Amino acid sequence: MIEAGTVSPKDQRHALWLTTLAFTLCFAVWTLFSILGIKIKDELGLTDTELGLLMATPILTGSISRLFLGLLTDRFGGRWVFGLLMLTTAAAVFMLSLADSYVLLLLGALGIGLAGGGFIVGVAYLSNWYEEGKQGTALGIFGAGNVGAALTNFAAPFLLLAVGWQSTAQVYAAVMAAMGLGFILFAKADPSHNQRQQSATSLTAQLMPLTELRVWRFSLYYFFVFGAFVALALWLPHYLMEVYHLDLATAGILAALYTIPASLFRILGGWLSDRYGARKVMYWTLIASVICTFLLSYPPTEYQVQGIRGELSFSLHTSLPMFVLLTFILGFFMSLGKAAVFKHIPVYYPKHVGVVGGAVGMVGGLGGFFLPLTFGMLNDVVGIWQSSFMLLFLVCALALWWMHFAIRRAERREWLAGEEVTDLPEMTTDSWLLEDWRPEDKGFWQDKGRGIATRNLWISIPNLFLAFAVWSIWSIMVVKMPKLGFTYSPNQLFWLAALPALSGATLRIFYGFMVPIFGGRRWTAISTASLILPCLWMGIALQDTDTPYLVMLILALLCGLGGGNFSSSMANISFFYPKAEKGAALGLNAGLGNLGVSAMQLIGPLAISASLFGEMGGEPLVLLDSTGASHSLWLQNAAFIWIPFILFGAIAAWFGMNDIADAKASFKEQAVVFKRSDTWIMCWLYLGTFGSFIGFAAGFPLLCGLLFPDVDPVKYAFIGPLAGALARPFGGIISDRLGGAKVTLWTFAIMALGVMAVLHFLPDAQQSGSFVGFFASFIVLFIASGIGNGSTFRMVPLIFLTLRSRALGASGAKQAEVEGNRESAAVLGFISAIAAYGGFFIPKAYGSSIAATGSVAMALYGFVVFYISCVLITWWYYARKQAPIPC
Repeated sequence: MIEAGTVSPKDQRHALWLTTLAFTLCFAVWTLFSILGIKIKDELGLTDTELGLLMATPILTGSISRLFLGLLTDRFGGRWVFGLLMLTTAAAVFMLSLADSYVLLLLGALGIGLAGGGFIVGVAYLSNWYEEGKQGTALGIFGAGNVGAALTNFAAPFLLLAVGWQSTAQVYAAVMAAMGLGFILFAKADPSHNQRQQSATSLTAQLMPLTELRVWRFSLYYFFVFGAFVALALWLPHYLMEVYHLDLATAGILAALYTIPASLFRILGGWLSDRYGARKVMYWTLIASVICTFLLSYPPTEYQVQGIRGELSFSLHTSLPMFVLLTFILGFFMSLGKAAVFKHIPVYYPKHVGVVGGAVGMVGGLGGFFLPLTFGMLNDVVGIWQSSFMLLFLVCALALWWMHFAIRRAERREWLAGEEVTDLPEMTTDSWLLEDWRPEDKGFWQDKGRGIATRNLWISIPNLFLAFAVWSIWSIMVVKMPKLGFTYSPNQLFWLAALPALSGATLRIFYGFMVPIFGGRRWTAISTASLILPCLWMGIALQDTDTPYLVMLILALLCGLGGGNFSSSMANISFFYPKAEKGAALGLNAGLGNLGVSAMQLIGPLAISASLFGEMGGEPLVLLDSTGASHSLWLQNAAFIWIPFILFGAIAAWFGMNDIADAKASFKEQAVVFKRSDTWIMCWLYLGTFGSFIGFAAGFPLLCGLLFPDVDPVKYAFIGPLAGALARPFGGIISDRLGGAKVTLWTFAIMALGVMAVLHFLPDAQQSGSFVGFFASFIVLFIASGIGNGSTFRMVPLIFLTLRSRALGASGAKQAEVEGNRESAAVLGFISAIAAYGGFFIPKAYGSSIAATGSVAMALYGFVVFYISCVLITWWYYARKQAPIPC
């Protein structure tokens, strides 16, 4: 942020209008598919689902890219980042004009989505040109570049009729390329550019503001004021046509009365934020929006009252003029709110506008992607057109409550003390922070430490249990869905079973590093609460057999939130226990947490067979058995049933667990583990144990149903994960006594033999196979993998404590303990992330093997070879007498 008078008004105006023009063109390109999409669909014969994915892809990638583009702008400046961004987008638009297949169209759409990320580049660049008292107005004028969508709606149809969609795309590409070159040539480096270059900020320091929950409160505001704006802009024409029976032209004109003020009045919002303060403007915005969405969410209702002289009847409904007026008011206040949110950011984070604004913009853009999909599903399930406004009312009311609560808490805790707290004032909870934590000190451990560690462990276990339950929902759903009318191919079903593992494994890479940054208590509560999102959305989507496959894919990916929790949970618990008890503690946490898989596979089939929630739970789907008898199934219950437990678990974690001061570390301090060869060796070994466990659990029900069609796998699927989960604590306990390497070595030998047994009992052209032998062999595999899970996690703390002790010597014993615990926690999180990919690769290996050879045998032979390699690696590095690190 600059001081007033240090930059000439001429230079400020030059930066403002050049950046606003660039953003207007970016927004016009970002919404290009709204016009070209229908023509492309007709020429290439796309389905509605394919068209929907094509139109949604730029919104999604434009949202996600904002975080990374903001990071780059903070580091390198807006001139080059914005210019190169527009040139890259121009290339993507030109590639789109040459596309002759759906895959190329999607690739082009991915590149076009970067245009949406131009918003945060412009914000980060422009905010450096203005002092605090003028930033709101400047950013409001810049944000009015949203009218680029109207530019496309006006100009693109004429070009489309005149030259076709390919040439229209080429015209857009040429204009975008010219703007990109012009920006590089005519834009100037912002006033703070040289200072940033001289004091280069590390990546960790750039990302550090994202650990403050205040950033995510701002994100919730923007999810509503921007995400809901985009969603309603897409939804309103359809809504008006269906509810008020208008023609397309009239509906489009009335919808414009909402979209135009929601763009242009952003300038006024910036000016008001400068004059009266962004907080006041946000209060006006959220209060007015709560009132408007409440009135809009009230469905047409008829009342009959028994009066003295007879029955009295009257009705309530929102007339078309009233609806237009309310949406106009809503759009007006949303425009004020969009400006106010981004007025907050340079004030609170003057040196991190790009990364913070990128995170906030990303969440807002994701709202524009997910909300329209949710509106459609709510219509199908609730059956009330006004359900979309009911959802927006809840979101807006939550944002208003959180803002008001934060401000009142800040008045009591921050302002009265006369000092600023860097974290959210409503989340400042030092009473749960353990400043003194010495688990290796026997006196401390017996007097105080054990009780605290035990409490944290037994709150962590049920939260991890819930995470695994949500993660494994699809293993049951894919078995039932074909019989209930979901028209998905076997390969599509394998994808649904495998995708939670893919996203969960990827999230684990990040989750494993979150505990030292956020604190174990906070992260456990936040990550558990996040599980409500997939459960709520799945509960709605599973009630309609016409739900697009794309939505199901997104929901499968969101269930990966449960898979990500494991790495952070294990890393957190590892800090609480001394090395002599880590194996048992980690075994209990993981083993009992893993029971969530078997609980899902046991409780899920029971939950879907009854109307547990009455009318609130929705209508059932009908299953016809082989005799022609019908059975009602409530698939949505498999998701809904976990929501109250998730809420309780998150609250228990927030108020019952602790953060450890010594566990605090930056990403840079933790990232040293990537240089250790033992990290990568343990990745391979843990892939063989936990990767096998979660992969077998995800794929067994569907594989069993395909190989033995006369058997109902749902009745037996829970037994394997149950046996594996119960075996895990014993793996840790035995390893505490015998050594983790020895137990791991024999575990892999048993697993290789177990897969050979599965091969023996498979059905083929000559014999029908033996389900009993097949099932018993898999039980052996589950038990062995569970024991191996415990033994490998017992090995990690010993390996890294040994490495740090050797490096620091006897004089550095205390430091070696701190660094060893920190590194082992990071490694536990990272190897659990890599291992979780087994939950993706094993089901996909089954599907690929069957598709290629007609049999699953090829995949199983590959597993045998893999387990033999694990035996050899364990023996050479950790189990033999002269091993580098015997453990």
